[in-house]
Amino acid sequence: MAKHVLPNFRIAVVGSGAIGCYYGAKLAYYGRDVHFLMRGDVTEIRRFGIRVRSKGENLRVAQVNHQASTEQIGPCDLVIVALKATSNSDLTKLIPPLLHEKTMLLTLQNGFGNEEFLAEHFGAERVLGGLCFVCLNRISRGVIESYGHGRLAIGEYSEGPQPRTHDVIWEFKRCGVVCSAVENLTLERWRKLVWNIPFNGLSITAGGVDTAAILADEDLRALTLALMEEVIGAANKCGFPLASHTALEQIGRTKSLGAYKPSTLIDFQAGRPLEIEAIWGEPLRRAKAAGASTPRLEKLYAELKALDLAQRNELAAVTANL
Repeated sequence: MAKHVLPNFRIAVVGSGAIGCYYGAKLAYYGRDVHFLMRGDVTEIRRFGIRVRSKGENLRVAQVNHQASTEQIGPCDLVIVALKATSNSDLTKLIPPLLHEKTMLLTLQNGFGNEEFLAEHFGAERVLGGLCFVCLNRISRGVIESYGHGRLAIGEYSEGPQPRTHDVIWEFKRCGVVCSAVENLTLERWRKLVWNIPFNGLSITAGGVDTAAILADEDLRALTLALMEEVIGAANKCGFPLASHTALEQIGRTKSLGAYKPSTLIDFQAGRPLEIEAIWGEPLRRAKAAGASTPRLEKLYAELKALDLAQRNELAAVTANL
């Protein structure tokens, strides 16, 4: 029997925030050929590299292979897309220089619509999706704080797992990432939204609170469970079966995080645009099309849009007066 040869992927990371730096650093630390797109100030990266800190893990990539443009990076075998979904329009210019005939595009973005965007512009046959069940905060440009190792689940956009899917998974696994294949990517996206929709949303609408504060407040905890039940019901209506106990399982896992600030809250407090359509808008539209009842999700979506718009207008007014 012929021996399976492990791939030696040339990897690009597009979107060097918490997720991109975390997984890119893990791959680079264990010797993978990783190229980071970094267009902003890289002074800290040049001096200290990328550091990942957690209770059970501390690693540092001292020499970070970073470039200011994808033209400088050139064609790669695997492109990890970790930009916020609000910046997807940038990908139409960023991705083409990274492509060769068999380049794979792995989106680690949240919510719905990202695989579809990549498939529409670059071909469905290139696209894989990854779900990051990990809690991270970027403390500074090159310091990522991890609340436990978490796990990564990867699936194909248009079909079940293929040999290449397992090759990509093995790249992560041999670099210390708990990683597995998913048979149905859309089902798993619904499962993740059971957590993302309430906790990311309520952390903002409740006035900037962490997950521990949400669970400690009787009304917020009840609303969290009600939103989770709506998402589970919507997934089932759309033909993606999720068990009702998924909600309680996720509540239990959240307790172990302590006072964790969801990434969307961090974005909001930093004045960055929110991924409203990917995390709340598109799931709501799919739920409505399937006939699911989601009044709480609809209300949360409207509240987040209003808060995001108000912040955008405020920032625009401040900029106009400078």
